[in-house]
Amino acid sequence: MNNKEIIFSGVQPSGNIHLGNYLGAIKNWTELQDKYQCLFCVVDYHAITVKQDPKELKKKIIEIAKIYLASGIDPKKSIIFQQSQVSEHTELTWALNCTSARMSDLNKMTQFKDKAGENENVSIGLFDYPVLMASDILLYQTDLVPVGEDQKQHIELTRTIAKRFNNEYGQAFKIPEAVIKKEGARIMGLDDATKKMSKSAKSEFNYIALLDEPSKAKKKIMKAVTDSKGVVKYDLKNKPEVSNLLTIYSLLSDNSVKDLEQKYKGSGYGDFKKDLAEVVLEFLSDFQDKYNSIKDEEVEKILEKGAKDLKPIAANTLNNVKKSIGII
Repeated sequence: MNNKEIIFSGVQPSGNIHLGNYLGAIKNWTELQDKYQCLFCVVDYHAITVKQDPKELKKKIIEIAKIYLASGIDPKKSIIFQQSQVSEHTELTWALNCTSARMSDLNKMTQFKDKAGENENVSIGLFDYPVLMASDILLYQTDLVPVGEDQKQHIELTRTIAKRFNNEYGQAFKIPEAVIKKEGARIMGLDDATKKMSKSAKSEFNYIALLDEPSKAKKKIMKAVTDSKGVVKYDLKNKPEVSNLLTIYSLLSDNSVKDLEQKYKGSGYGDFKKDLAEVVLEFLSDFQDKYNSIKDEEVEKILEKGAKDLKPIAANTLNNVKKSIGII
């Protein structure tokens, strides 16, 4: 790899990747490629922390990689790879589990509590996956990790684990920093603007999937919840629904929120939502044309090359860890 600072991020191959994932993360990644050495992972080991259909999972792995490519991630600039093809991810996780990760750390993780609820029959992997996430990041001596606000706790845990290991065994890991993009970092549900747009939402009217039929996505926008005021204004506290739609409109059209407020001043929500629906339709049509032009065979070669390129770096970090703890 070159001497640029290293960025690591990834998406699970499960559920329906949606507009929130794109605007909150993937769109931003494409803008980082020229400045940083970017590593973008299909985190399939994270996906199996909950039960998956094997055939569907295999399809989703290819789907995520295609979404990366269709979004503008360039394999000539960035490295795209599949987590399970680099065995050092899980091996480092075990080493960190035994040396630097603590039950007290994992008991504080809010996402586990949200996903598991009162169910004690969830997998150990679901409880432990923040340590695997730490391994993903630390394995490549990552400098920066672009994440949403909801993932900030995981980066703090990664930093804690790395510092704890370095203090006890010697310098093995670079301490990464979280990069949180304020605008668009948290796209909310179309049916409930108090909750994040989610690919696992029970209602399909919560999200717009990147692979939704454009005409279907248009209907979802028209049905999106607003308020009774009829004023197109960004006010996150008092008008979260309209503010969310304005954010989506702004990010997809490259118009500022202020310009959009001025454009729809006094016109109510009808024209605003109709125009936003057209913007979404145009974006999805263009995105899906790119997506459908990418062949599975091409994706498989890119993933294999990515894993091959990163294997020596991952092996070097793991060997240093093994030497530090006395295995080698």
